[in-house]
Amino acid sequence: MSVTSSDDSSDTPNPVPLLAPADGVPDVVTTADGVRAAAELLAGGDGPLAVDAERASGFRYSQRAYLLQFRRRGAGTVLLDPIPVADALAPLAEVVNPLEWVLHSADQDLPGLAELGLVPASLYDTELAGRLAGFERVGLGAIVERMLGLSLQKGHGAADWSTRPLPETWLNYAALDVEVLVELRDAMAAELESQGKTEWARQEFEHILTLGPPKPKGDRWRKTSGIHSVKSPRVLAAVRELWQTRDGVAHRRDLAAGRVLPDSAIIAAATADPKTESELRALPVFGGPRQRRSTRLWLSALERARSLDARDLPPKTLPFDGPPPPSRWARKDPDAADRLSAVRAAMSELSENVSVPVENLLMPDQLRRLVWDWQPSDDAASFESRLTVAGARPWQRELVVPVLVEALTPPQVTDR
Repeated sequence: MSVTSSDDSSDTPNPVPLLAPADGVPDVVTTADGVRAAAELLAGGDGPLAVDAERASGFRYSQRAYLLQFRRRGAGTVLLDPIPVADALAPLAEVVNPLEWVLHSADQDLPGLAELGLVPASLYDTELAGRLAGFERVGLGAIVERMLGLSLQKGHGAADWSTRPLPETWLNYAALDVEVLVELRDAMAAELESQGKTEWARQEFEHILTLGPPKPKGDRWRKTSGIHSVKSPRVLAAVRELWQTRDGVAHRRDLAAGRVLPDSAIIAAATADPKTESELRALPVFGGPRQRRSTRLWLSALERARSLDARDLPPKTLPFDGPPPPSRWARKDPDAADRLSAVRAAMSELSENVSVPVENLLMPDQLRRLVWDWQPSDDAASFESRLTVAGARPWQRELVVPVLVEALTPPQVTDR
């Protein structure tokens, strides 16, 4: 099957600047009465519901939403502050949950919305639609410019949306994020229909809805920046204790962990292992006025690490459930490395033929596991079964399984 996308020139000649919402920036809903009025307003509209949420990533520990944006044809735009009305959203949920929602990068916003009791009956993700269409640039601004000939205002996506009151310029930006989202959905649906990918998109959107919230990862402290320089289990234990102490403070204060104590300070303190207040305060960061008040807290964490029995120290590395990093395949299993090279080349060709990124055809981890665990007895049925268990969608399996079979089947040797 060969599917080609239209030209991916993302820079539309003379795009029209979209500087403000057509109906102006609405007042932010902050009361239970306002929620009921907003629900009635949206109920009077028709068609899909454009949805967006603004968080305070990098500023707050939680991923909660600090502003919700909704827009529906015939109803206009609603901006809602969920913090003061978190317990009063039932009337809104009753109206919006049965609708199709249109979001951009839906997996980022759905968990926080679900915490508020807001869950869509169906979904259209314009960012994912752009990937399936083969667009090289899939940011909201790039796709809006390409498909609608409009340029969106930039600037406040990474702002601290827990700020109160929210500046008017931020609210203008937030309203614009849903201003043309339904129109973009319709344009992307037409594009995917022209490429024969409507069913692919439907399966992908349904998959997002069934995923649920991401599972918490164990040993998150091992993601501390700079930990690769730590070789001693005892120092690793100090990193762990400092990280867990910081995480508790960040959680209680709802602050981003790096704003409580940067990773670099954790690595420095774990490596130096100071025993006294003066020794700790001599290290970078710890001598500052904010950290001086927490000196005993950090010293206590280091003392706990020193007091651990050797049997309780963390291992240098965790047992890995799966194949090794591809860079080690040639040394550990040259045949597997050759298989991976062949499969990657075949998948790249498939990706080019259907104009879909390789990672959207099949998750890289799924691909590596299939290749590493390959057995001579593997065939189309076994690949189909394993990919189904791994969560690959039918459209992915239909495309990928024949490619895997061809790339992994050894050439037949015939007697002459």
